[in-house]
Amino acid sequence: MIFKAVLAERPYPAPTFTSDQWGELAPRQIKLTDLSTTRSTLDLNALLASDSTFFGDLFAHVVRWKGQLYLEDGLHRAVRAALQGRTSLHARVLDLDSQN
Repeated sequence: MIFKAVLAERPYPAPTFTSDQWGELAPRQIKLTDLSTTRSTLDLNALLASDSTFFGDLFAHVVRWKGQLYLEDGLHRAVRAALQGRTSLHARVLDLDSQN
């Protein structure tokens, strides 16, 4: 098993963070098995592209909601990490639990 769960949509309110705000969150290491992905499909072009982070953040975006971790953005990074035999990835974590 790569992820804790694979969901078709997010169970939490959509984050209103800008790219700059995500960039202010320090990345930390997250185990893939602790993550539930909010997408059930992956674009192979994003997975296989050598420059997939050229225009975006180098780190995946994760949301903590009701004590659970959800992969908001970066499914291709997480799958690539799993295919390389890694059990974790670096991600920026937005803690919605602390905002409520």
